[in-house]
Amino acid sequence: MRHLVLLAVLAIWHGTANAEPGSTWKFLDPGTSEFSAAVDSTVKDYAQQHRPTALMVVQEDFVVATSGDIAHKVNVRSTRKSLLDALIGIAVERGQIKLDNTLEQLKVDDNSPSLTAEEKQATVRDLLMSRSGVYHPAAYETSDMRATRPPRGAYRPGTFWYYNNWDFNALGAIYQKATGQTPFKDFESLIARPIGMEDFTAFDGMFVGGPSVYPAYVFNMSARDLARFGLLFLNKGRWNGTQVVPSQWVTDSTRAYSDTNRKDTGYGYLWWVLDPKLWGDGAAFALGYGGQLCVIVPSKRLVAVQLTEFSVMSSNGIRSRYFLDLVWKIAQLTK
Repeated sequence: MRHLVLLAVLAIWHGTANAEPGSTWKFLDPGTSEFSAAVDSTVKDYAQQHRPTALMVVQEDFVVATSGDIAHKVNVRSTRKSLLDALIGIAVERGQIKLDNTLEQLKVDDNSPSLTAEEKQATVRDLLMSRSGVYHPAAYETSDMRATRPPRGAYRPGTFWYYNNWDFNALGAIYQKATGQTPFKDFESLIARPIGMEDFTAFDGMFVGGPSVYPAYVFNMSARDLARFGLLFLNKGRWNGTQVVPSQWVTDSTRAYSDTNRKDTGYGYLWWVLDPKLWGDGAAFALGYGGQLCVIVPSKRLVAVQLTEFSVMSSNGIRSRYFLDLVWKIAQLTK
């Protein structure tokens, strides 16, 4: 069964920092410890209820529990935004992108109805926080996004949070203009190869157009590769002694700047941020429509990823809150 891919990757602090898998994942017998047995039972119960194609749990760099094909690539949908966030962090450090530049300075506009003078005062930072105040129709919007989009001019830039595909897609165009490369090519060379992704190549990305001049940048990725990306952020952007993504950028991206319409959840730079009072500092997740998630919980040294094939998402009853509940249960087993 190749309809749903679920990967939960668990890394527990044992006194050695920045544990990463090698070129391939190492597998551990679930009977090795009470902890691994408990995690194995918990994720199997979840898998039985939601019928995942693949499931995998890792402690440090050892796989504790698995089920199915973790190499199967899935459209990760809005999880793409957190992937772009990492690239933007690198570009900011290189001086290619300045967070306080306005859309006007960057000559960013859109088709009719084009941006107003006030909308063009939004900065790159506003777009990262999804607070641009630009409510132009956008590519790859869900019906909920269209239904809840405020009217044009309702809020000044920087003053109101709305989960806005226009912001996210415009950021992709800003990145490409600043660097001269597509997000897909740079993700392969700057992130996927350095951290040892086994499946992703630039050919796994594509652009999807819509009512805006800025297309969505769509990524297809395997669960085991997205798990490595989660571990990269868990380890503050460092991999095998190399700083792949700036450490401060990881901290800034996974800090909440806005309240959201999700319970106990804020929004950072292209990452959803979990309540630190419940989850500890830096806990955050990348989220895509249909149950695509990459969760990091630094206080537990925990990373968890879920991918679903959209075509059967409804029949399997997958919802993001169900997976977050599973991650919470696994996190409690680490006490």
